[in-house]
Amino acid sequence: MCGRYASTRSPQELTRLFHVAEWRPDEALAANWNVAPTDDVYAVLERAPRDKGDGDGDGAAVRRELCRLRWGLVPSWAKDPKIGSRMINARVETVHEKPAYRRAFARHRCLLPADGFYEWEQLKDRATGRTRKQPYFIHPADGQVMALAGLYEYWRVPETKADDPEAWLMTCTIITTEATDAAGRVHPRMPLALTPDHYDAWLDPHQDDPDDLRALLTQPADGHLNARPVSTAVNSTANNGPELVEEVSP
Repeated sequence: MCGRYASTRSPQELTRLFHVAEWRPDEALAANWNVAPTDDVYAVLERAPRDKGDGDGDGAAVRRELCRLRWGLVPSWAKDPKIGSRMINARVETVHEKPAYRRAFARHRCLLPADGFYEWEQLKDRATGRTRKQPYFIHPADGQVMALAGLYEYWRVPETKADDPEAWLMTCTIITTEATDAAGRVHPRMPLALTPDHYDAWLDPHQDDPDDLRALLTQPADGHLNARPVSTAVNSTANNGPELVEEVSP
């Protein structure tokens, strides 16, 4: 799974890297070395203006945006948005058929930029026999941004007017796959990152062939991953800062 990650790149850098046409300065986020479920995160997506999940924006041209979404997908049919805290990950093996994700997989796909992600390994203390969890920061060896495959969804906030800016809650989830490379030595699952040559097809809202879409997810992005032990300070969401990704003695 992926329950914590780091996202510290500026919106200016992300708009350049992902060829974004539009982003709103009022949605800017601070660098976050300890992104946790229900946090607001950056997502790259393509949609038409005014599209709220029920159409294509009245035929308006699709454009690529950098948006601010909440991590933890809330399906459009959910009665309570609290369900999102339990839907931070979607397994690649079943994402196209699960009721909570099926609609978003067909219509609302996104990329979630990340510097890397955290996983925890169970270690046994030889002296005491007790087990503890050692956190690792797993990241591309070349320092490039990871483009995590994700889905997003709209949820209509009750008792708000349709033209109210707060009428729609936008949330997202991260697709996970079997862990490879250094990640596989720490945890059996990992977030699935896409290669740049797959960005356009994945984001295209008019691409709805499930077989073609699943073909984009057959292999994680190429590139060597490094895993380094980091401080247990990352265990607390109250802690944030570049020191969280610094290597420590395990």
